[in-house]
Amino acid sequence: MKRRFFTALAFAAVLMTALAQNNVAEEVAWVIGDEPIFKSDIEEQYQQALYERVAIDGNPYCVIPEKMAVDKLFLDQARIDTVEVQASSISAEVESRINYFIANLGSKEKVEEYFRMPLPRLREKLNEVYSDQYSIQQVQNELTKNVKATPSEVRKYYNSLSKDSLPYIPMQVEAQIITINPVIPQQEIDEVKSRLRDYANQVNSGEREFSTLAILYSQDQSTAVYGGETGFQSRSVLLPEYATAAFNLNDNKRVSNIVETDDGFHIIQLIEKRGDRINTRHILLRPKVSDKDLTDALVRLDSVRADISEGKHTFEEMALLISQDKDSRNNNGNMLNEKNHSSRFEMADLPAEVGKKISTMQPGDVSEPFVMINPKTRREQLAIVKLVKRIDGHKADLAEDYMIIKEMCEADAKENILRNWVIKKQQSVYVYIEEGWRNCDFKYDWLKKNK
Repeated sequence: MKRRFFTALAFAAVLMTALAQNNVAEEVAWVIGDEPIFKSDIEEQYQQALYERVAIDGNPYCVIPEKMAVDKLFLDQARIDTVEVQASSISAEVESRINYFIANLGSKEKVEEYFRMPLPRLREKLNEVYSDQYSIQQVQNELTKNVKATPSEVRKYYNSLSKDSLPYIPMQVEAQIITINPVIPQQEIDEVKSRLRDYANQVNSGEREFSTLAILYSQDQSTAVYGGETGFQSRSVLLPEYATAAFNLNDNKRVSNIVETDDGFHIIQLIEKRGDRINTRHILLRPKVSDKDLTDALVRLDSVRADISEGKHTFEEMALLISQDKDSRNNNGNMLNEKNHSSRFEMADLPAEVGKKISTMQPGDVSEPFVMINPKTRREQLAIVKLVKRIDGHKADLAEDYMIIKEMCEADAKENILRNWVIKKQQSVYVYIEEGWRNCDFKYDWLKKNK
């Protein structure tokens, strides 16, 4: 049912309804429209911010309820616009968050103790939180979708900034990479498959529990501690081969055939399907790379480096011909920073082994071959890197950091649009702030609505 915003006469009704729904004497701090903001909700958000070490700019008992009030304005607009929430994406976020809590607190029981509620209730609350966040983001995106700064606007914005307000850009680098994967003998692959078939037979015969074998043997450390359980995931989140095999399972007492993905080899057990989401257990094994395999790959890559150094081939040519890094191969070997969707990396954003090599190189240098762990597959591979460019730390400059200044310009324009929207929206909304919650330096003028 669609909620409404109404007059001050409804405050008592809102309070009584809220108390009846909660069955406890909750203290109401704010009311926005017909939506109360309880002191317990503010405390809960404050504790979560402390747990996650989120900095709060100002008095938390002023900043947090005002943020909650602004969110309620956007949520009302989402209801008016009938924003549709992507349930599968929300569920994936919720399961990821719960797994994060379990990993940090140590067990499901400790999570329940910390949050003072059973996991199903916590899952429900998180689902509400992420659904609200998604709805708010959709409304804000719609309001600011046409913001696109032109070069002249970016230049004007840059010139309006004082030097003190320009951000400091840490040292960045641009690099190219060529990687090859060591050849793994078929005998090693057969051994891994044999072990997985044995585990599957033990489960299918009822001899052992899948979760026990996962804890003991799975090489996916993020799930092994939970008996191989992945949590509910949508098809798009899972690796394609894994998703196909998992969604084809119908009997949660049987184990899948062996599935090969970029991560390695898996066997999978169905726990539960919910529409377009699935919860499974899996055991992952990765074939081991022998010292000889690594040495052979190093020799091959060293020969490639020699050809590049002697000018027989360019780095770009060899990247296209032999590199097994899918993300960079068709981009002349250039590494792409997924964090900012550019070719520039701060040193901390590089894979550790790459960063260590580049730290001692000069632009134009090509490294000797080295072993690195692929950050996606967690498998060993061999690589050489070329340092293309190093940009020392500096205050943001229009010529060197145009895209950063452009993003700042557009962010400022979006913030102004959203701020003006909130001010306008306030005019049609009932606002009440209890005594004891008013002595604040608010971002918006709520108190004039309080009269």
